[in-house]
Amino acid sequence: MHDDIPLTVGRATRVLAERIRPAIHTGSVPFEVEVHALPGEPIPPAEGLALSYQPYTVGTPWGPAWNTTWFRLRGTVPAEWRGRHVEAVVDLGFDINMPGFQCEALVYRPDGSPVKSINPRNQWIPVGDGETVELYLEAAANPVLLDYHPFLPTQEGDIQTSSPRPLYTTRRMDLALFDEQTYELALDVEVLLELQAYLPATAPRRMRILQALDNALDVLDLQDISGTAAAARAELEEVLSSPAERSAHHLSAIGHAHIDSAWLWPVRETIRKVARTAAGMTELIGLDPDFKYGMSSAQQYAWLKQHRPEVFERVVKAVGEGRFIPLGGMWVESDTVMPTGEALVRQFTYGQRFFREEFGVESQGVWLPDSFGYSPALPQLIRRAGFQWFFTQKISWNQVNKFPHHTFLWEGIDGSRVFTHFPPMDTYNSQLSGLELSKATNQFRESRLASRSLAPVGWGDGGGGTTREMAGKARRLRSLEGSATVEWEHPNEFFDKARAELPNPAVWVGELYLELHRATLTSQHKTKQGNRRSEHLLIEAELWAATAAVRAGAPYPYEKIDALWQEVLLHQFHDILPGTSIAWVHREAVATYERIRVATEAIIAEAQAALVGEGSSAIVLNPAPFARDGVPALSAAPASPASGEVSIDGNVLSNGIVSVTVSDEGLITSAVDLATGRETIAAGQEANLLQLHQDFPNQWDAWDVDRFYRNKVTDLRSLSSLEFSQDANGAHVTIVREFSKSTVKQTLTLAPGSRTLRIDQEADWHETEKFLKVAFPFAIQAEHVAAETQFGYQKRVTHTNTSWEAAKFEASMHRYVLVEEPGFGAALITDSTYGYDQTRDSTEEHGVTTTVRLSLLRAPRFPDPETDQGPQTCAYGLVIGAGVAEATEAGIAMNLPARAVTGAHGFEPLVSAEGDGIVISGVKLADDRSGDLIVRLYESRGRRTTGTLHVHADFTAAQEVTLLERPLQGSGDALTLTLTPFEVRTIRLSL
Repeated sequence: MHDDIPLTVGRATRVLAERIRPAIHTGSVPFEVEVHALPGEPIPPAEGLALSYQPYTVGTPWGPAWNTTWFRLRGTVPAEWRGRHVEAVVDLGFDINMPGFQCEALVYRPDGSPVKSINPRNQWIPVGDGETVELYLEAAANPVLLDYHPFLPTQEGDIQTSSPRPLYTTRRMDLALFDEQTYELALDVEVLLELQAYLPATAPRRMRILQALDNALDVLDLQDISGTAAAARAELEEVLSSPAERSAHHLSAIGHAHIDSAWLWPVRETIRKVARTAAGMTELIGLDPDFKYGMSSAQQYAWLKQHRPEVFERVVKAVGEGRFIPLGGMWVESDTVMPTGEALVRQFTYGQRFFREEFGVESQGVWLPDSFGYSPALPQLIRRAGFQWFFTQKISWNQVNKFPHHTFLWEGIDGSRVFTHFPPMDTYNSQLSGLELSKATNQFRESRLASRSLAPVGWGDGGGGTTREMAGKARRLRSLEGSATVEWEHPNEFFDKARAELPNPAVWVGELYLELHRATLTSQHKTKQGNRRSEHLLIEAELWAATAAVRAGAPYPYEKIDALWQEVLLHQFHDILPGTSIAWVHREAVATYERIRVATEAIIAEAQAALVGEGSSAIVLNPAPFARDGVPALSAAPASPASGEVSIDGNVLSNGIVSVTVSDEGLITSAVDLATGRETIAAGQEANLLQLHQDFPNQWDAWDVDRFYRNKVTDLRSLSSLEFSQDANGAHVTIVREFSKSTVKQTLTLAPGSRTLRIDQEADWHETEKFLKVAFPFAIQAEHVAAETQFGYQKRVTHTNTSWEAAKFEASMHRYVLVEEPGFGAALITDSTYGYDQTRDSTEEHGVTTTVRLSLLRAPRFPDPETDQGPQTCAYGLVIGAGVAEATEAGIAMNLPARAVTGAHGFEPLVSAEGDGIVISGVKLADDRSGDLIVRLYESRGRRTTGTLHVHADFTAAQEVTLLERPLQGSGDALTLTLTPFEVRTIRLSL
C-alpha cells in the first residue's frame, strides 16, 4: 500500500481543530453584559455582587494590569433549548497557551455561591435548568510576564510601575448549546491521534487506528457535525475498546494544579488563584465520579478559609468524601536548601496541624514537585516527622546529568532513608498527552521490576487544575491498547503499590542537587537576609519566652509566635526565598520581614524584662548553645569585660590568637594561627578580593548562572580609602571601593579573644547583569569542603573528575563553609549568604590551593528589572584555624548575637547539653499548649557521640518525641544521649 500516513494525520488534525471542536458549542445567544471596574485592590465577593453596574459591549478592552473587573451576565434560555444541555461560554481575551499566566475569573451566582473558574483552557460555565441566567464574574487582569519571547525586562511586575492601559479584549459572552456527541468525538479523535504518533512507525496497531480515523472522517459531514458525530464515533469504537497489554505501564493519576504561592503574581493574587482553582476542582469532582484532586500547602487552605469561606465549605465536603486530598503536610511547598532546620520542622508541624484540625487527616508523604534542589538533611526530617514517602520531579530539569532512578530510596546525611518517586513523564502539569504517556512508558528506569508511576494532571504554576477534557481522556486511557493505563488514585495508594513492586529499591545518597537555577542562592539579597534574621529571631524569641514562662511565670505568646512563624514559612516558598518572583512580591517581603523583626524583638524584650527584673546592672543574654564571653549557653549573666588584647602594628592586626595582614590595597595577604604558626592564605595570593562577573544566562535570569560566567572576571582592586583604627571592640580596617556605578564599604574587625576576622559590608549596588563574589584562596589541600546544612553539614569534593561534580559549580551553604586538611582548616561564616563556589589549583612550588568564593550580589533584570539595586548590607567572617566545632560555633554566634540589657540579675538556662558535638537548636513550649518544654538537639560534627541533657528546672517526665512532638515508641532514657552522626533528637519535658 502507498504511505498515506501523513494524509490521514493531517486530515484528522485539521478537521479536529477547525470543524469538530468549534461545533461543541452551537446556537449561541449573547448575554446582556454589565461591568464595574474596581479602582484599587480586590473586594470580598459580597461587595462585588452589590456594586452598581454599567452597560458593557463585548469587544471592548478591559483590565489594566493587576486590576479587577466585575462583569454581570444576564440572559434568557431560548424556548427551543429547554430541556437540552445549555452552558455559558466566556472568552475574556484568552490566549489558550497561557493558562494560569494571564486573565482569569471566578464565577458567582447572585446568592454569592461560587460556580467555577474560567481561564484560557476552561471557558465553559454550567447554568442549570432555569429559564433565566444571571452570573457574576470576578475577573483578574493579570499581565502576561513570561511571554512568547520570555525573560524580557518589564515594569508590569509591580502595581506601582505597571501600565494603566487595558490588557484584554473580550471576544465572547454567550449562552450556547453543548453537543455531547461532538464533545466526545473530539476527545476520541484527540486521544487516538496522540496515541498513534508515538507507536512504532509501521506497527499494526498504528495502522488500525489511522484506518479507523479515515473511516470516521468519511462518515462525518463537515456541514453537519452534530448530526453525524455519533456515526463517526461508531467507526472508532473498535480501536478505542481494544484493551491495554498486560505489560503496559500503569499511571496513577491525581488531579493537580501546583499553585505557586507567589511568583509572577503577588500573594494577594495567589489567594484568588487558589479560590478559582478549588472552585473549579470541586465542580469537576461533582461531574466525574472517579476523579480525585490533590492540593498541597496548608497556607492555601487557610487562605480559602479566611478569604473565600464559600469555596472552603465545598473543599471541606470534598475532603470528607476522600475526593479532594490535602497533600504534602507542609505550610507551603518551600525551598528546602536555605531554610534552617528549625524552620523546616515548622513547615511540617504547622502544615500537619492545620490538616488535622480542619479535616481530621494528616499527609503520609512530602509533596515538593518544583523546589530547586533538595537538602540531604531532608530524609531524616521527613521520617522523624512521621512521613512515609517523598515526591518531586524537578531533578528532571538537570542541565547535564540524567538522574538514574525514578523510584528509589533517598538517604540523607544521617543515614535515614525515605521511599522516593520521580514521575518519568517529567512534569507536574500533565495533560495526559500521548507524548507524556510515551515518556512515562519509555523513560521509567525501574521497568525491569516495576510497572507504575505517578502522574499529577492539570494546568499548574498559576493554577487552573484539571479540565473536564483531561478527565475524559483518562476514561479512554483506563485500558487502551498501545498506551499506558490511567487510573485516578490517591498518592498513598500509588506509593503502597510501588513499595510492593520494589521491596529492595536502589539507593541514592546525599543531596538531590538541581543542575539548574543555581543563582537562586543569591538573587534578591534582602529577601534572603530577612529570612535568615527572622528565623534566628524566632528561635531566640521561643527560647526566652519559654524560659520566662518557667522561671517567671510569664504567659507564653503562642498566638503571636504561631502567626510570625507562619509568615516566615510562607516567605520560604520556592519562588519567594529563592528570589525569583516579581518586584511586587519582594517589595512586600522586605516590608513583612521588618514587621516580623519589630514584633519578634517585642516578644524578646518582654521575656527578657521578666527574666532579669528591674535594675541598673549590665546583663548579657546569650541565646547561643555555647558559652560566650563568660555567659553560659542559653542564659544570662552580668557583663564582664572582654578578655585579651588586640594590636595594630603597621598593616598587621593581632590579638594573640591570630594575626591578619592587610595590604595597602586593602586585601588580606596573610592570616596566621599563632599557636601553630600556620598560614591560612595561599602564598602570593590575596583574600577578601571582590570579583565582578558578567552574568547573563541563556534563560531564567533570576534563577540561573551559567558556567561561562567565569570566563570574564574583573578584580576590584581600586581603592578609594583605607583606614586602620582601634577601640575597645577590637582592631578595625575600613575600606571603600568604587567601581562602575557602585560603591562598597567594608569594615574588617578582629576582636579580642577571637579567631574570626569579621567583615561588615555596605554596598550601594547599581550594576546590571553582574555577579559579585568575594574570594579566599586557602593554603589548604582539601579533598572536600564541608558546607553547613540543616542539623549538620554536607561534604562536596573539590575536584571535577566527573560531570556530576563539574555541574556543582555553584553550591549552597548555611552559616559556614569549612575548608580543611588533616590538622588544619579555615572557615567562612555568613549572616545572610547562601551561595558559594570552590576551585582547586596546584603549583609545584606551593602545592594545592583551595579557593572558596562567597556569592554576594546579583543584578538580573527578569522578573524584577531592579533586582538588588540600591543599599545592601551583609556580614561574613574568616575563621582562622577552624574545624567543624569552631566553624559551627562561629556561624551560630554570628547569627545569634548576645544581647546587652540592664536589669537586676541573670538567670540559669532551662537546659544544657554535655557531650562533644551536641548542639541545642531549639527550646520552646509544646504546640499543644500543655506547658511541656520541647528541646531539640543534634549531633553537629558527623561522628558518633554520647552525652547528657541536663534540665535545670523541676520536671516529672522526659521522653523522646517526633518532630510533631508525639511520643516515640520504644525510646529509653531521653536525657542520656547516644547519637549517631547528624542525628536529630526532640525531647519533651513535663514540668
